[in-house]
Order: sequence, then C-alpha cells, then structure tokens
Amino acid sequence: MVKISEPIGEVADTRSRVVRSLLEDGPATAAGLANRLGLTAPAVRRHLDALVADGLAVAGDRPPYGPGPLRGRGRPARVFSLTEAGREPFHHAYDDLAASALRYVAQLGGVEAVADFARAQVAHVEERYGPAVAAAAADQQVRVLAEALSVDGYAASVDAAPSGRGDQLCQHHCPVAHVASEFPQLCEAETEAFARLLGRPVQRLATIAHGDHVCTTFVPYPPAESERTPR
Repeated sequence: MVKISEPIGEVADTRSRVVRSLLEDGPATAAGLANRLGLTAPAVRRHLDALVADGLAVAGDRPPYGPGPLRGRGRPARVFSLTEAGREPFHHAYDDLAASALRYVAQLGGVEAVADFARAQVAHVEERYGPAVAAAAADQQVRVLAEALSVDGYAASVDAAPSGRGDQLCQHHCPVAHVASEFPQLCEAETEAFARLLGRPVQRLATIAHGDHVCTTFVPYPPAESERTPR
C-alpha cells in the first residue's frame, strides 16, 4: 500500500482533507478545493503538487470525464484527481476475502454463477433506491440516484454530457474497485440496474476498476426532454 506523505501536525491534517475531498467530491482545481475546504489556493496547491510528486494525484486541463472548468482567456486551470495509489488507503480491508469468495463461486459454477451473484447483490440496492428514483421528476432522477449512491459511499455527482444529449453519472469512489477489476460482472450488473431504475438505456464509459479515475455512465435525457434544446 502506498502511503500519503506524512508531514506532522496541521500539515498532515490538511493534506488528508485535500485527499478526502478529491475522493468524495471529485476532481477539482486548486481554487475549487480551496473554496471547498476554506483554505487559500496557494496552500492547497502546495499539497496538490506534493500529491502529484508522490504519484497519488494527477493533473490535467480538464476532469477525466465531463466538462472542464469555465475560464476566460489564458492558460486553463489544472484539474486534479486521485490516482489508484491515492485511493488505495480507502479500500476496504475485506477486498481480498470478497475476491477469494468470488473465485470459489467461479470454480463451482463458472462465470455465469458470478454474474448471478452480482445481479443478486445489485437487486438489494435496486430495491432501496427504487422508490426515491421513481418518485422524482424524470429530469431529476439521475440526481436522486447520485444522492443515493453517495450515501452508500460512491461519492457520485452528475454533469451534463459534452454531447448535450444527456447526463454523465460519475462515481468518484468505488468501494469494490479491487474486486471488480477481477470480476467485471459487478460493474455490468450495476449498469443494468441503473438502466432499470431510470427506465432508459445507459452506457458505461469508464470504470475505476479498469484504471480510470472515475466510474462514468452516460444517461440520455428522457424522450420528452431530448426533443428540447440541449441544456
């Protein structure tokens, strides 16, 4: 496990806050993080530069997925996001046990048995999310789903897709990423559940389990809304 740099006292506490904000609230610029945390941009930038130097964060001209920050002329602000090493300390300790259990399931029943297990697990989540999503207006259902996912630790957010034809549901943290990297059936079952909950075909664009910085799912606007001018 790669550890976050460990300066003492308040510096260590601030750096931990920066890392947790990137994990739970998603990629951000130094100025955006400063606003989130109530700190100065230069102070936050020093921590971000140290995280990048340690291989715990990466910086780009735009988020891994979704629209970039709005700016005027000049050089675009760098957007910071955690790497797999940066997320490592937050992975659950039972990952190895869960992976071993699924390997055993695969040995007994093959890959289809793993898929059946994944669908059964997701069905319980679908039952919990279903009433709230169904009660929301069609154009708010993706946001309601994101809120439910965030309560369960997925740090989800919603952005308009660059195409202007739908939303991007982004999960900035995946509690089962290590297991899903070996058993993609978990991601596939989750995607199928999103489609059923929202009553629309959805498309998984990226997953943390496959090395991306964010799990991103494209959700087209509801039919009635898609006929209007894109948001």
